[in-house]
Amino acid sequence: MDHELLYQYNPWWEGGYEFPQTYPRIKLESQFDRLMPSKSVIFLTGLRRVGKTTLMKSSISKLLKQNIKPLHILYISMDDYLLRHHTIIDVVQEYKKLHKISSDQFVYLFLDEVAYVDKFRQQLKNLYDKGNAKIVVSSSSSSALKDTRGWLTGRERIIEVSPLSFDEYLIFRDVKVKKRDSSLLETYFEEYMQDGGMPEYILTKDREYLNALLDDIIYKDIIAHYKIRHSQVIIDYFNLLMERSGKQISLNKVANILKISPDTAKRYLTMFEETYLIYLVPRYGKTNEEILSPKKIYAADNGIRHLFTGFRDKGAIFENIVYNIIKHKNPRYVFQDGIEIDFMTEDKHLIEVKYGQEINDKQKALFDTFKAKRKTVIHGFQDLKLLDDVI
Repeated sequence: MDHELLYQYNPWWEGGYEFPQTYPRIKLESQFDRLMPSKSVIFLTGLRRVGKTTLMKSSISKLLKQNIKPLHILYISMDDYLLRHHTIIDVVQEYKKLHKISSDQFVYLFLDEVAYVDKFRQQLKNLYDKGNAKIVVSSSSSSALKDTRGWLTGRERIIEVSPLSFDEYLIFRDVKVKKRDSSLLETYFEEYMQDGGMPEYILTKDREYLNALLDDIIYKDIIAHYKIRHSQVIIDYFNLLMERSGKQISLNKVANILKISPDTAKRYLTMFEETYLIYLVPRYGKTNEEILSPKKIYAADNGIRHLFTGFRDKGAIFENIVYNIIKHKNPRYVFQDGIEIDFMTEDKHLIEVKYGQEINDKQKALFDTFKAKRKTVIHGFQDLKLLDDVI
């Protein structure tokens, strides 16, 4: 293995390295920092370029400030082409040999995009069981979370890194609104609805960056990874999903439109979900209703959605934002007698999103009579504070 590659990934080994200036993501970093002292493997997951690597580098910077020896911190990205013939064990052993680090010396291992390595979970368990290492790994695919053999059961803690919240968006834009100017927040929020929350895009506002990101995910993580021959079908499918964001999706209708089988439509939909481009929300109810009923589609990021749909249907965009706020509460949609209520969370919070509108009579009747511990109608930006207990 080329030692120069290891040094390129770990410039702090030679001293005098200054980490690039980054914007704080306080809630995310706090969640991460709480897990660092534990023995568990920290598993960062989420959309490509959403901030997983930045979070790792921020943690490395903090460790160095705590006087952890630079040579005892390894960072490597396992999707590097030069590592394609190497296992995680190979990399760690070569690192320890390079710096003469014995097995009883404690080290910090930051392993980006581990899902590119075959049998990575078995290797992580091997490193975990040997002890004397804090392991932080990342993956841009939720399929990596499926531990069918139970290699890391009880040994890992998962953090999903999401696009920027509105508060983080303001920080990344260096916007500070004084209380006497709080009405300006609505203006900035409408810009947030259009821009989305991909960190680098918010800093650059370069539309080509989002296009390149999407190409990277669709062509590298879906088309190339799954060896799909008809790439245009995937692109057309994703376009269709962005148009349907916030609505139920019928796989049979998708199959007819794209001239593919329903099974293929289902398989491709799973690929979009596993790369965090979309989220699927099932129906609330009995198990058979949840399984058999169509799912609702939500975009991971409104900025990516905007590439396909433009800035229209603000109600659907706003509903997408509400979903992203509450998604960790495993919401379901309610559908009864042809009437739909947007969300019922796992802790029985019933939520209807009506951007700048009032709830209609039929929905109100269902909303008022449906059993829930708490009920909230969200009309606009100012009502988002009513979700503070679930953020």
